[in-house]
Amino acid sequence: MKIAVLISGGVDSAVVVDLLKRQGHELHLFYIRIGMDNGEGDCSAEEDIEMCTLIAHRYGLPLEVVSLHEEYWDHVMQYTLDTVSKGLTPHPDMMCNKIIKFGFFEQRWGHLFDKVATGHYAGVEENDGVFYLTTSADPVKDQTDFLAQISQQQLSHLLFPLGKLTKAEVRQIAEQTGLPNANRKDSQGICFLGKINYADFIERHLGTRPGPVIEIETGKKIGTHKGFWFYTIGQRKGLGLGGGPWFVVRKNTRDNVIYVSHGYDTPRQYGRIIDLQQLHWISGKPPITGDSLKVCFKNRHMPGFINGNLQFGNDEDSATLFSESDVQGVAPGQFVILYTTDRHICLGSAMIVAPEKSHKH
Repeated sequence: MKIAVLISGGVDSAVVVDLLKRQGHELHLFYIRIGMDNGEGDCSAEEDIEMCTLIAHRYGLPLEVVSLHEEYWDHVMQYTLDTVSKGLTPHPDMMCNKIIKFGFFEQRWGHLFDKVATGHYAGVEENDGVFYLTTSADPVKDQTDFLAQISQQQLSHLLFPLGKLTKAEVRQIAEQTGLPNANRKDSQGICFLGKINYADFIERHLGTRPGPVIEIETGKKIGTHKGFWFYTIGQRKGLGLGGGPWFVVRKNTRDNVIYVSHGYDTPRQYGRIIDLQQLHWISGKPPITGDSLKVCFKNRHMPGFINGNLQFGNDEDSATLFSESDVQGVAPGQFVILYTTDRHICLGSAMIVAPEKSHKH
């Protein structure tokens, strides 16, 4: 097959190149370049491109550095800023995959190839012409939660060669093969943002607006925050409060107030009823025709799953998720990722919305 391989300079995508090359496929490597929001180049991108060039040279493959700078900032980062400015929690990595890697890249370059391959820890299975996104062999590295907004058409054109491997096995292949980035640290940060600090990015675009931090149980002001858009429900780090732990449990965006609760076991940071909108099914339709569905789910990037029952609303776009156990940090704007009860197939995702009044106690 003719395969376009998206590489980043990291060990995962380098091992993808090695595996597909050994399988005899015709490969063309692509590096998607995104500049910084201040118009300057990203210094980490130069290191990444240098590493990608080494990989391409080693295997005798063409490497193309393509720019989706404007598309990224117009769609992914504008979505992020719009979301946080409303007091909601965004998921830029999910939108980056849907809109940039498997959207604009696919439309301009990817469609010219039989498949597009990436180093995501996930899998693809086909059954009766329907493609399913499956979880990785490595539960800690599994990235199906970052892919849960992609469409059936996008998934049908994708390859995830690392789906049946653990991170340790990928590192081992890289070392045995002598790849130059075998021991390179994994990149941290939001999708293409590289080494940029998320809080600095938010401050540069939305500024600061100091407001009170209120202990929800007592109503006492115990500190000052920089602006409600810097904080998300369930957040513990970065609050600047002594005598912790403190958790953000509510935000009043109109009055710019952050409410916190003290202690790891505070019930206020947990919930069991989650209202959802914008249901997205990767297969193109719900897996059942009834009014409820037993699922496993996640509401953040984590190795574990939570059991629940999805109760569909009056329209196809809304549902209420009833969790069998307490869920920490239910943040409107964030996405719930839905899985089959055997945890094998990622069914899709839905956006968390503020609780209906009937759910408030």
